[in-house]
Amino acid sequence: MDDINKKIKTIIDSNGIVLFMKGTPEAPQCGFSMAVSNILKYLKVKFEGINVLESNEIRQGIKDYTDWPTIPQLYIKGEFVGGCDIVKEMFEKGELKELLRNKSLI
Repeated sequence: MDDINKKIKTIIDSNGIVLFMKGTPEAPQCGFSMAVSNILKYLKVKFEGINVLESNEIRQGIKDYTDWPTIPQLYIKGEFVGGCDIVKEMFEKGELKELLRNKSLI
């Protein structure tokens, strides 16, 4: 378990924005992952999409890492932001853009 936590932490720490998702940004494999990916694309930010379907270890590991039961999961500058509902709400209120601006990502 420690190995997967280290791997996840390395992924999160080495990217400004990370989206743990089902599928890839180019080919999401669930509607929630597509929604968050599309929001990030709309905001024109560079992000790393991690396909949890490629590894059961990462798929379960990310849920344990954050104690958050669902995918997708968005991280900005090492900080867990939330899943689809939270990201959509933040986007609609302008809070996501403000957070990205405050973190010097847009």
